[in-house]
Amino acid sequence: MPMTEVGRAAALEVAIGTRMRARRRQLAMSQSELAERLGVSFQQVQKYERGSNRVAASTLVAAAAALNTTVSWMVGEDAASTPGDDDLFTALARPGAVEMLLAFDAIADARSRAALLALAQEMTGRRS
Repeated sequence: MPMTEVGRAAALEVAIGTRMRARRRQLAMSQSELAERLGVSFQQVQKYERGSNRVAASTLVAAAAALNTTVSWMVGEDAASTPGDDDLFTALARPGAVEMLLAFDAIADARSRAALLALAQEMTGRRS
């Protein structure tokens, strides 16, 4: 396999793992619970989520079913996917990201949400 194909395959494994982790966390499912549904160890799920191990087609189908999504979504080929989705899923896969988003969403006051967003942007040096 030429190097460019190897690089693309590795990037696909990372993208699948990132989406797998983001969806699992969105569902508040543990790695152990997903592992049980897939018939693998939780360490194997960790390797899938990091993209260090390839996900077999049959496992990808089982993971999509366990995560209540589609295989096309898992590989980023869903019609609803838009450019930049992979960056978003990578950010959501970080520890605490989903919890931060849920906490932000639970803030009823729009001014408080805006203040929190401004603080986060100031901390990162990013302004929209």
